[in-house]
Amino acid sequence: MNRFHIHIKGIVQGVGFRPFVYKYAKEFGLKGWVNNTNDGVHIHLNTDRIGANTFLKLLLSKLPPLAVVTQSSIEEIPYQEYKTFEIISSKSDVKPNLLLTPDAAMCPDCKTELHNTKDRRFHYPFITCTNCGPRYSIIENLPYDRPNTTMKSFQMCKVCQKEYDNPSERRHFSQTNSCSDCRIEMQVFEKGVLKENFTDLNYIVQKWEAGKIVAIKGIGGYLLTCDATNSAAIRTLRKRKKRPAKPFALMYPNLALIKKDVLVSEKEAKELQSIHAPIVLLETKKGFPGKIVLKEITHGLSRLGVMLPYTPLYDLLLNSFQKPIVATSANITDSTIIYTDKKAISELCEIADIILLNNREILIPQDDGVVQFSRKYQQKITLRRSRGKAPNYINSELLTPKETVFAGGSMLKSTFGLFNRQNTYISQYLGNTASYDAQLNYEKTFAHFNSIFDTTIDAVVIDKHPDYFATSFGKELAQKQQAQTFLLQHHKAHFYAVLGENNLLDVEGVLGVIWDGTGLGDDGNIWGGEFFSYDKGNMTRLAHIGEFDFILGDKMPKEPRISALAIAHSIRGATKYLKPKFTDIEWKVYRRLLANDIALKSTSMGRLFDAVSSLLLDIDVHTFEAEASMKLEKIATQFYYKNTLSLENSYLKNNVIPNNFVSFIIKNIIFDLDNTIDKAYIASKFHITLVDYIIRIANKYKMNKIAFSGGVFQNALLVDMLLEFMDNKYKLYFQSEFSPNDEGIPFGQLMYYKMFHAMDTKKK
Repeated sequence: MNRFHIHIKGIVQGVGFRPFVYKYAKEFGLKGWVNNTNDGVHIHLNTDRIGANTFLKLLLSKLPPLAVVTQSSIEEIPYQEYKTFEIISSKSDVKPNLLLTPDAAMCPDCKTELHNTKDRRFHYPFITCTNCGPRYSIIENLPYDRPNTTMKSFQMCKVCQKEYDNPSERRHFSQTNSCSDCRIEMQVFEKGVLKENFTDLNYIVQKWEAGKIVAIKGIGGYLLTCDATNSAAIRTLRKRKKRPAKPFALMYPNLALIKKDVLVSEKEAKELQSIHAPIVLLETKKGFPGKIVLKEITHGLSRLGVMLPYTPLYDLLLNSFQKPIVATSANITDSTIIYTDKKAISELCEIADIILLNNREILIPQDDGVVQFSRKYQQKITLRRSRGKAPNYINSELLTPKETVFAGGSMLKSTFGLFNRQNTYISQYLGNTASYDAQLNYEKTFAHFNSIFDTTIDAVVIDKHPDYFATSFGKELAQKQQAQTFLLQHHKAHFYAVLGENNLLDVEGVLGVIWDGTGLGDDGNIWGGEFFSYDKGNMTRLAHIGEFDFILGDKMPKEPRISALAIAHSIRGATKYLKPKFTDIEWKVYRRLLANDIALKSTSMGRLFDAVSSLLLDIDVHTFEAEASMKLEKIATQFYYKNTLSLENSYLKNNVIPNNFVSFIIKNIIFDLDNTIDKAYIASKFHITLVDYIIRIANKYKMNKIAFSGGVFQNALLVDMLLEFMDNKYKLYFQSEFSPNDEGIPFGQLMYYKMFHAMDTKKK
């Protein structure tokens, strides 16, 4: 008999891993111990080499639902005899080297108990176990044990403590364990009065029925809610939240009710019911049979964002209400989600009629994740990666450098990234850092990471744009820690992100199609419609969609009419479509700007979408980000799937690639408008022409591996068309784990460092 040490890394804390090991060790009569440390789970066994290997294989084949193993090892160590197998105390005598367990939706077992009248946790709104509940949002330090979470102040009752101590229980070492006898307590704030020990959830349901707005504390922050069938309540919420038109997400009681209102594929249903429990954008049914006030919720868009109750509290409320509710992040538009009770009481009382609080503290705020699938090919597109996914990224094929590297990310869709002890972390969505609240959220979240992991930064990678908050933050961080600083152009970071996610960093001959709204180019202009080549770390800008004048700074992305004017002002016949969009003074001033030799140019595909939307749909000023592009996609989608269209419908003919694709497109659209062509058909032709253009660029440079990134590729119709017209001849690569929008930028920045480091090492 020998002694062996098994070391397991990954998401192995807060997931019931030690009780899981204990169960199988006892079942097979093994003796030794298991514990948590800051670098994973450690197991000591009295056995032989075959026994140790067999036991590890067994563990890896039967992992707990929330566990993910990234590394495992076995080594023989000096013999010590054990009398039994036990779980011993956690240790924190090494620097943290762990993945952080994300928050998880309520598991089926807890849901069954929640609604079982004979169960002692019947209708207890904070029921959890080792397979579900808050994790990342409540952790103060590592290892993940109750004293290192915001549950430390809750004393378990005798029955809960017995469960916690019993290795055969599902709640053995469940750090969030509680029940109605040692409960997390709710409070209600209404009309300036805070009521303690609140338990009557029917009161909240009655408020919805009365058309009231209710703010509810969830896992990652507060949600603003109201009856989705009550138009007056929704209009009131829009007015108070200062969100005039951007669609709201809905929470439905169950999947059956969702299927009555929207089309749900197998993949979409699986995503809705996953442990991540994101918002999923789904196509509404023709004629829309549902009772929700669709117009007030979607404002003309064809997809409805829906989710299922992911906490027991939401499940109890929705099960009682039996109708969908609006469920939107509790904030004023463009600010970050509110998650502290103090701020909720001071700020949400201006929006909500009643606030439902609880005394379990949230340390790290998180919005709900958002995903969609393309209609025909069901390609997954992540729009927001947050609760349930953040902050880990796991890719067994991606070997990361040993250095600790900070990646600052971008501005509008702010996240940051970190290489630390060969783990990869990408923070949850942190908001638009043009706002001070989002900047504070960014700083606080990084400080929390820094505190948990005790990091010393070796290198910092930031965007070239000098005015981004993340760029300034990264520079200051590098200066404080005397770290090496790398500047990476925005669209190259996008390209590195899709390359990294698809394990293409060591591949030759990849064409990168990087289309978005705004990013500072290497030449000082505003890029956004770029084609790059990539060969094992060498990235070259091959082409772009054509230049046009970039005027009026931040006003241009907010007003599609300005993009239309900037692109079309010199095109014959455009004036009759453009001039009505401006006052006489605006027309004179803006035309004068364009008549001058303006130094700043743009190649932005996002601005081209804006221009087309302005000309076709008369959407001249955005009421929310990307509104024009989303509505253009909608009418194109409706036409495309009802008609038989192909590349023959492209504006491009005779294998010619225009010198300035932007001007070419707008000229053709104006020609079609002059000839009263159906605008929905024009919108479809525009999308098809984009695919045709990519094909021609790929053929010109003889490249058949094509990777796509940038916010434009959130467009599900465009993704479906690419798969429809290109998939047979070309190898296409998309992002699904990360969003193609700017949330993916820090991952790309980390991938750039990885390649730089690898190349630098080879040179040495």
